[in-house]
Amino acid sequence: MKTLKHILAATTLLVTLGFASEANAQVPLENFFKNPEKAGYQISPDGKYFSYMAPYENRLNLFVQEVGSDKATRITSETVRDLAGSMWANGHRILYIKDTAGDENFQLYGVNVDGTDPKAYTAFPKVRTTIIDPLENIDSLVIIGLNKRNPQVFDPYRLNLNNGELTQLAENPGNIQGWMTDHNGKLRVALAIVDGVNTQILYRETEEQPFRPVLTTNFKETVSFATFTPDNKMVYALTNIGRDKTALVLMDPATCEEKEVLYTNDKYDISGLGYSELKKKLISVSCTGHKGTIRHYFDKDEEAIRTKLEQKLEGYDINTTSEDKSENIRIIYAGGDRTYGTYYTYNVKEDKLTKIADLAPWIKEEDMVPMHPITYTSRDGLTIEGYLTLPKGYTMENAKNLPVVVNPHGGPWARDSWGYNPEVQFLANRGYAVLQMNFRASTGYGRKFTELGYKQWGQTMQNDITDGVEWLIKKGIADPKRVAIYGGSYGGYATLAGVTFTPDLYACAIDYVGVSNLFTFMQTIPPYWKPLLDMMYEMVGDPVKDKEMMEKYSPVFHVDQIKAPLFIAQGANDPRVNKAESDQMVEALKKRGIEVEYMVKDNEGHGFHNEENKFDFYRAMEKFLDAHLKK
Repeated sequence: MKTLKHILAATTLLVTLGFASEANAQVPLENFFKNPEKAGYQISPDGKYFSYMAPYENRLNLFVQEVGSDKATRITSETVRDLAGSMWANGHRILYIKDTAGDENFQLYGVNVDGTDPKAYTAFPKVRTTIIDPLENIDSLVIIGLNKRNPQVFDPYRLNLNNGELTQLAENPGNIQGWMTDHNGKLRVALAIVDGVNTQILYRETEEQPFRPVLTTNFKETVSFATFTPDNKMVYALTNIGRDKTALVLMDPATCEEKEVLYTNDKYDISGLGYSELKKKLISVSCTGHKGTIRHYFDKDEEAIRTKLEQKLEGYDINTTSEDKSENIRIIYAGGDRTYGTYYTYNVKEDKLTKIADLAPWIKEEDMVPMHPITYTSRDGLTIEGYLTLPKGYTMENAKNLPVVVNPHGGPWARDSWGYNPEVQFLANRGYAVLQMNFRASTGYGRKFTELGYKQWGQTMQNDITDGVEWLIKKGIADPKRVAIYGGSYGGYATLAGVTFTPDLYACAIDYVGVSNLFTFMQTIPPYWKPLLDMMYEMVGDPVKDKEMMEKYSPVFHVDQIKAPLFIAQGANDPRVNKAESDQMVEALKKRGIEVEYMVKDNEGHGFHNEENKFDFYRAMEKFLDAHLKK
């Protein structure tokens, strides 16, 4: 169920790419980027069925299979676009979401496990659906958010899955960005924006009472309620108030007073929390480390279960992706940096692990290469964590004078992490070393590290990327004449900034749905980002107060400095980085006589999702890199 909520909440897109040495056998491009054979496994609440996504006419659709059976039933028939996510509503019904041509206005649908009684619950034009609470203990109800009344904000509704009836629970006054329920599904908390740059927590004891503000802080300070305690009186919260890294604390929601610090990590922010509805207790907490997940357990039984799984799946990164209400039957995902991963069912009581499926059985682990965690020091003394992936046959010791693709992540308030990345593996398979880095502004490293990136697009953030390239050249790994830069979203901006402000560093560049003009970017954000605009002015720049700086670091105004050829790709329906960002860059480059290749897909948004479009993109990318980085 976390999968659907995550997809609906996502505001960043992370992308990568691919190329390989003639001495090594090339894996077909399609093998890296075609839809997985089976993915997104989830167990039904009663443990009788599992659902998964699999291709039907080249689009990911929903299938249901009885546990222990080899026969699966396809219950959706989408042929235009992949489903974006799904979750079990109860033992006999599944909910799923999809958007239209990449517009990210997700709509909610439902269907029975045998494919009967399909319903479109929120098929409203230009309206986005979010999940507030799946109400796991109430069979036929969920709480959702809709920006139907006002495109900028979401009102909470209780949705009856039997008849589709929507009951509005509150009216968003215009400043509420999120809602939270207790374990009984009662709407108890609202998260608001005040004066543009302050966040406020509003609370009430019962749904009959009005919300009242209990804490107002600057948006740079974090207090996030994760879940209520079992008695619904206290909350487990994540906060960085008075500290650099977020801590897990026990907090009184009526006052936001910290009662007890439960866990902190000296190096990383907390990224996940485990709570057992069956045991009604906090189970675990986790951080994203440099290589894999760092976990701390509050429940010794759960820790023992993990130890058993690690013994059975030694060497793999293991996660529980779904479990039934008894918490006995679980779906386990085991992955790593050289495998797309495998799904298993695990019977806790019997200590029995059963393989279900490989996501991509055509990807052979022995053909893939390791992702090496690396660190380097920025010019002003920051430690930058990153990852270096080398072509097959090379090690950190013998890699010399290689062509390199530098791949800054999107966001920029996100991070790269260790694990399988089809684009990185594709590049390595084609003979490229791939360098990824978590430059300042990346999340997970504490408040100070993130804030060091505020109003630093094209400046110290870009320096961190440049310093990584220089580090790789100094070590002799990179051929200084054969370095490319590629990125998507913010990574696309960093790509354009790289060839604009350090024009002699890169031989060529690939900009994927990237920002070129900081002014027009701010003017064309989706409506539900508009309440966050003052915060974005603090993080990126104020078009009035920071006009000179934003002009200086908008690549579109400085195309005369660009020397390297570019390949630019864009989705026509992108709601985050408008197509005009790419259009104006291409026009400016052509006026200057700079070589630029431009790919636009009319049925895509912020990144390409349809299989045939991904194939086109990566084929063009491979050809482009071969032309400009080949000896």
